[in-house]
Amino acid sequence: MKMQAEVIREGELEKRSDSLFQLWKKKLVVLTKDSLSLFPDGHKRAKGTELGFGSILKVDCVERTGKYIYFTIVTKDRKEIDFRCPDQSCWNASITMALIDFQNKRAIQDFKSRQEMEQAAGTQERRLARAP
Repeated sequence: MKMQAEVIREGELEKRSDSLFQLWKKKLVVLTKDSLSLFPDGHKRAKGTELGFGSILKVDCVERTGKYIYFTIVTKDRKEIDFRCPDQSCWNASITMALIDFQNKRAIQDFKSRQEMEQAAGTQERRLARAP
């Protein structure tokens, strides 16, 4: 059973469709410390799409017009997903900060894991050096 993640922010964003006409569609968005979930009909009971931060490379191409802020989420497989939000909502900043926090925590975990492996390897080498 999956644990419910703590919600950082919830609200509405518009996503550009992948179709030929590239229409903007409203999505209910739930931002947690690990992911961004998109729900198509504005209700969480519908099946949503989860963009885990482990699969996101960066938030890019921020452009501000009079009414909207436009931004792009770039995934590690170089897929670009375009969003827009009302100018004052600052969704791009919320997503960017959550992504940076996730990436920093991942980097610290990786560093600690490497340190532990190096220490374990050093202990093993010392044991082998003392063996007859």
